Amino acid sequence: MQSASRHLRGQERVITANRQTGWALADAFVAEDEALHWARDRAQESGLRPVSPGTGAALRLLAATVDAKAVAEIGTGTGVSGIYLLDGMRPDGVLTTVDPEPDRQQFAREAFRAAGFTGNRARFIPGRALDVLPRLADGGYDLVFCDGDPMESLDYLAESLRLLRPGGLVCFEGVFADGRTFDAAAQPVEVLRLRELLRAVRESTELLPSLLPVGDGLLCAVRRG
Repeated sequence: MQSASRHLRGQERVITANRQTGWALADAFVAEDEALHWARDRAQESGLRPVSPGTGAALRLLAATVDAKAVAEIGTGTGVSGIYLLDGMRPDGVLTTVDPEPDRQQFAREAFRAAGFTGNRARFIPGRALDVLPRLADGGYDLVFCDGDPMESLDYLAESLRLLRPGGLVCFEGVFADGRTFDAAAQPVEVLRLRELLRAVRESTELLPSLLPVGDGLLCAVRRG
């Protein structure tokens, strides 16, 4: 029995290593252009953590899959995720992106322009997300991407359900919290909020969810018709 336990623990280590290698390969698979590199550099200088290349590619794929014409983004940052979303959207699609820091949004404007997107492809709204989102149209969005304050994630979910059309997608970035979300040790309150978010999405009768192991965890769910 003891020998079997040692063997199982060894298997777990191998599986973990394989998964880490898989995540690294998912990021390395994506080729990023100069506009994305520039936006990443501005994020680093600003002390921000933008989405990984693998997460960005997943967002681009999801936006293309739903043929997104209208996307709402919570957390503009310096434009890394926005470039991926715009790249997956329809040519006439508009990204509405919200951030409390106008300076970051200015970086994003420059990054979008460098990536070849015209000014009418993005609507920048400075402000706190929970002040801005209630002003957006009910059922008017194909995809809502949430990369804001984890403490407000359940409120983002409620707003997303109102904003999304039937068949639309909501996505939350960073739900692994560097592995802390699934760590049995005592965790800070923002991690507990992420656990509540995961539980709420999984148990919702309005959503069809999936948890994608890219970057720091991408929680996605389709709003049922």
